[in-house]
Amino acid sequence: MIIELTDMPAGVIGFSLEGMVSAEDYEKVLIPAIASALKAGHKLRLLVVMGPKFQGYALGAMWDDAAFGLRHFFDFEKIACLTDNETYGTMVRSFGFLMPAMVRVFPVKEAEEAKAWLAE
Repeated sequence: MIIELTDMPAGVIGFSLEGMVSAEDYEKVLIPAIASALKAGHKLRLLVVMGPKFQGYALGAMWDDAAFGLRHFFDFEKIACLTDNETYGTMVRSFGFLMPAMVRVFPVKEAEEAKAWLAE
């Protein structure tokens, strides 16, 4: 499931990934929120929380994630990923350098630091 976070600094959008993320989560939560944020005409600053309840992506969600990433490749300015899972952190770092956005991984306990970095 994808849950939109509401306690974000101005100009930052955030989502928490919990349980198994489905294609329906992308279609009902993530895609509409991103589309709405893009209407402001600015590049996006995104916080993604992959906490201890996150179990991964269902197959359809992986496809949606890849398609979404390609469609919005240049729409992001900064992306912060909060995770204590070393595998997820390594994957984000490994692919993050390929993106035109600045990408950083933070431990979950450093949520406020991640938000401050995104708000800079």
